[in-house]
Amino acid sequence: MPLLLARHGQTADNAHGLILGRRDPPLSELGEEQAAGLATKARARGIVAIWCSPLLRARQTAAMVGHVLSIQPAVLDDLIESARGEWEGVPQTVLTVREPDRFAAFEAGDPDFVFPGGESIRSQVLRTRRALTQVATGPQPSLIIAHAGTIRAALIATGQPVGPERALIHGETVAVAWHHDDRPN
Repeated sequence: MPLLLARHGQTADNAHGLILGRRDPPLSELGEEQAAGLATKARARGIVAIWCSPLLRARQTAAMVGHVLSIQPAVLDDLIESARGEWEGVPQTVLTVREPDRFAAFEAGDPDFVFPGGESIRSQVLRTRRALTQVATGPQPSLIIAHAGTIRAALIATGQPVGPERALIHGETVAVAWHHDDRPN
């Protein structure tokens, strides 16, 4: 059974095109609406367990979905967004001009990409593998509510194509094939 991952609802910082990383803003009004829509989809899929990142935007989304499904979400630290160092709080439009080659490597999901003053995509992939393995051993079907970087790391970990973060819609799900016996490289 594939694992379902969803990007948290939108924040005001997301709406302004900022790199969030470990910044911890709350959901916007639109983000709350997206979380409500995700809850409806999760109910239709028969979700029995919810896992989420420790960051506020993911916890708020998970709490709203969990309330509708009468499920207490479990916070899993390995689902946290990548530490994006000097890029946190910077608009993506600025980075495309200021650091076009680096930004292109980030958008391509290059595992060797390292956020200036932050972590590498490879590091996030390893953390995400641990999280997927833990979730896969729990009740299914489950829903993971995390971040665009976490979802992209899951796609990399499972050998699926990785698009830019902006292609991952807030409150929408992505399925990844993962088995509890898969092990991090």
